[in-house]
Amino acid sequence: MKRQVSIAIMAALAFGASLAAGNAQAERLIVSVSNHRVTVTPNYVGEELVLFGSVERDEKTPSNMPNYDLVVTIKGPGADMVTRRKERKFGIWVNVDSRQFLKVPAYLAVFANRPIEEIASADTQRRLQLGLKNIILTQRVGTDYADVVSTDLFRSAFVRLRMEHSLYREATNAVTFLTPTLFRTGIPLPAEVPIGSYDVEIELIANGVLVTKAETAFEIVKVGFEQFVATNAQQNGLVYGLVTAMMALITGWLASVIFRRD
Repeated sequence: MKRQVSIAIMAALAFGASLAAGNAQAERLIVSVSNHRVTVTPNYVGEELVLFGSVERDEKTPSNMPNYDLVVTIKGPGADMVTRRKERKFGIWVNVDSRQFLKVPAYLAVFANRPIEEIASADTQRRLQLGLKNIILTQRVGTDYADVVSTDLFRSAFVRLRMEHSLYREATNAVTFLTPTLFRTGIPLPAEVPIGSYDVEIELIANGVLVTKAETAFEIVKVGFEQFVATNAQQNGLVYGLVTAMMALITGWLASVIFRRD
């Protein structure tokens, strides 16, 4: 009986190993960015990182493999944000409604080598969250938490406002294949880029199907006096508030003395 159980277990393991070998990926992505740590100084005006990589094939890769497509998604630190709708009443613009976005990327960029609609079907785009319109942006809707359709007025306004500040962007001709397997793309970082960790996901697609994907990351940090102020504001909030209030009082007193009229 024990011998039969052992044979059954060995057979199951062999079957599992054969499945794993059959499902082994024939390609893998090797990626990196030109700088994994970007420092922000008082005179920082923005810069552009370079993401570069290659598609490595093995003996399992079909010889007639079609051309590849790449979609690169960069997500900055998460933050809660609010979008408000205003109306003009009695000659004054007032807030009449608002929508809170929860832990959404403060920076979000999607780059591809061609239009995403040509890369994958609508179902695949939604499942893989390819493109700004398919990335989940969780909102507080009444007492519920959910994402909504991309044509929702609040969602559309939120994305548009972020794009106006170059903090959200989508470019479908930004990834360049230098050879059939070597590629690169730029990651523009504006002057008001948020501080924090950035996740980069690269998805390799062929014939509308995800082949493999890879991830990398970089961070943006402040240095110098700005970092000192930001650190103390976070770690010593009470002391920071008292010092700030005192400095404001001293500045106001000095201004009154300097500009006082006799």
